[in-house]
Amino acid sequence: MNLTFFKYRAFDTQGKIQVGQVNAESEREAIRVLKKRNLTPIKIGKSKKTHEGSLRRKISNNDLMDFTNGLCTLVEARVPLDRALRLLDGITDSTAMKNLVLNLLSDVKEGKSLASAMEAHPAVFSKMYVNIIRAGEEGGILHELLPDLAEFLETSAKTRQAIISAMIYPAVLLITGIISVVLLLVFVVPQFSAMFEDSGSEVPPSALFLLNVSDFIQNYGLFMSLGVILAFVFWKRLDKEHRSKLQKDKFLLSVPLIGALILYKESAIFSRTLGALLGAGIPLIRGLRVSKEVILNSFLVKHLDQVEEDVRGGAGLGLSLEKTGAFPILLHQLIAVGEESGRTSSILLKTADTFDNFVRNQMSAIVSALQPALIIFLAIAVGGITITMLSAVFSMNTVEF
Repeated sequence: MNLTFFKYRAFDTQGKIQVGQVNAESEREAIRVLKKRNLTPIKIGKSKKTHEGSLRRKISNNDLMDFTNGLCTLVEARVPLDRALRLLDGITDSTAMKNLVLNLLSDVKEGKSLASAMEAHPAVFSKMYVNIIRAGEEGGILHELLPDLAEFLETSAKTRQAIISAMIYPAVLLITGIISVVLLLVFVVPQFSAMFEDSGSEVPPSALFLLNVSDFIQNYGLFMSLGVILAFVFWKRLDKEHRSKLQKDKFLLSVPLIGALILYKESAIFSRTLGALLGAGIPLIRGLRVSKEVILNSFLVKHLDQVEEDVRGGAGLGLSLEKTGAFPILLHQLIAVGEESGRTSSILLKTADTFDNFVRNQMSAIVSALQPALIIFLAIAVGGITITMLSAVFSMNTVEF
């Protein structure tokens, strides 16, 4: 389905003018959708909001969580799906979310399942989200699965927010320190150069070093900035090719501290997704295929491809994960226990919580050590430059008797 928005003005059954927008494959299709809503269009035209990516940028994770929680409440109350969507359209404040809900409502009223309607918006609804909705519709247990889906989104959001919040203060400190040092070297230190030249005295080695660094930054600072930008672009371009991305992701996993955080974070996402899918009654092979697509690290995805092949051949999931040697030992051990007891889904979800806690605790420990380290670095850098240059000035003015 090619998502195209059409603005419209139309008369309703009471003769009142309604203004809004609808998405359809063509203008004729848009008119047909409006007529199904008992609206008589008098003006219709393409809207500027035609790109799915722009829709996703306007729909935040909080909007999606609010939508899911609202849908969960209404479905649990046995409200018919079309009416539930109509109610959700009325209670949301986000214009982008209103448009999305109207699109979903339009598709559902045309006979599509909710999962199929959501599948037309891949930038908003992940494959895991769609598969759980589809499993709930097919099994008639949507009211049972939506609470788990809402909890999944909430837990993922909390983990992501915890990581972001933990890194804000160290990032501010680091940026402040770098800017302070650069400003001192570019604008303050050069002022001492003229003083030393006028006095004709010998410049102390430490002050001479700072003056040389200052000259280097002034002469080549632009090239250094361009070099940093080019390095960043090159790092991002590694993701364009599968082979280079594979090597990059493998390298990241081998970096001390960072590698462990990435591994456990990805393992938590994999465990939670697969656990939710299995709990929704989705077969293991299909669940593995969907779970792979939410993993960002291509090196781990490559191993999960092999895991899927082994499971397809009859091997156990825990044994297949152990065979790769790429995942935490706890993961495949607990999965093996879950397979023996028939509780794979619940154990996967508990394992995901364990990994999330590990990531949060590690981040807290790193941030706790990083904050004083950055403060000390800032004090040494700024204080060192100041003391070095002032000491040089004092030594220059010393009168020898």
